[in-house]
Amino acid sequence: MLPKISVSRRCGAILANVQRYRMLISDELSEELSQLARELRDVRICHLNSTAFGGGVAELLSRYLPMLQALGISADWRLIHGQPEFFTVTKAFHNALQGGHYSLGEPERNLYLEVNERSAEALGDDYDVYIVHDPQPAALRHFTGPRHAKWIWRCHIDSSSPDKQVSGFLLPYLEEYDAVVFTMSEFLLPGLRAQRAAFIAPAIDPLATKNMELSQDLCRRAIADSGVDPSKSLLVQVSRFDPWKDPLGVIEAYRLVKKDIPDVQLALIGAMAGDDPEGWELLDRVEEEASGDPDMFVFTNLAGVGSMEVNVFQRGCDVVIQKSLREGFGLVVSEAFWKEKAVVAGQAGGIPMQYPEGFEANLVHSVEACAERIVHLLRHPGERGSFGRAGREHVRKNFLLPRLVRDELRLIKQLVG
Repeated sequence: MLPKISVSRRCGAILANVQRYRMLISDELSEELSQLARELRDVRICHLNSTAFGGGVAELLSRYLPMLQALGISADWRLIHGQPEFFTVTKAFHNALQGGHYSLGEPERNLYLEVNERSAEALGDDYDVYIVHDPQPAALRHFTGPRHAKWIWRCHIDSSSPDKQVSGFLLPYLEEYDAVVFTMSEFLLPGLRAQRAAFIAPAIDPLATKNMELSQDLCRRAIADSGVDPSKSLLVQVSRFDPWKDPLGVIEAYRLVKKDIPDVQLALIGAMAGDDPEGWELLDRVEEEASGDPDMFVFTNLAGVGSMEVNVFQRGCDVVIQKSLREGFGLVVSEAFWKEKAVVAGQAGGIPMQYPEGFEANLVHSVEACAERIVHLLRHPGERGSFGRAGREHVRKNFLLPRLVRDELRLIKQLVG
């Protein structure tokens, strides 16, 4: 069998969290969740992806699965096997689906299909619904052959303008699924003749360590302990070290801001994912850029920076940046808004849908515009506060975990009849 990721927690704690969610969501949503859980109690669900840490999918599943289990639904999370060369190819697929170019040769095609075929052989036949995330395991459905189960492919990428060679290679495998899910309709892969297409935005868990309430005093002390000066303004970007997240562009914007506001600091915080070999190269470039500047800080999970530290920095900073060039959704935007923080972000993919009405001027297309909005917000603390409060309410209504669970359970119910 493919390796299973354990996400089980004490039943009492999980049930207590379900009760706490009910204080944040509408009675209508709460009742629908309970009804769906009763109807799907005998359905066995398996989520499949390529890594247990470092990426948005892994972060989602680590919170999503316990909630399903607390609702009484049987759900597991399994990982496909793959050597480093495989993940080099699938990272290129990821970039190509987001609009980058990739010359897909026969050796790369064969490697991709071999790994998927071996993983399919090790999968077993213990589930009623398989949910496959992103391109790495997308050919699993093809190699499992006829089964009674329903299959869903969940794409977390902005695939609206993909490289035609890569999308053409993947399309036949994706069309074998019973349903495909994209964050928004604009992301639907061109040419995909799906049996059923659904559009479901991701969500954050407000009760996770990364989002739990923390006092400002604790945040200031923890930030100071990391070497950052709590008396100076602080900008923070939290993301993987990925060219599409544009960390080098963030550094450029910070340097422009510093010309107007000398006492400003920048912290870049990122997790290194097991299926992203490209990230190590970019991390080296970022650290090289940061060397010699006492007001620039680079933190990663390699040095023990985890969910609590991310929470501390997001709550303790003055402005959050997410200067993505392409973005499937960008969970960190909702995380920052949940903490009532002002966010300057790239007008890309699923980011705009997270913005509260009236604050769209903080969605930017360039380094210069990014710097301009940061300076404006640093000089107008009242506007920062209004922006953050509006952001939190928008996230509460639209981007919390119970809504995501409800939407996906609705789809599963439609598929299993």
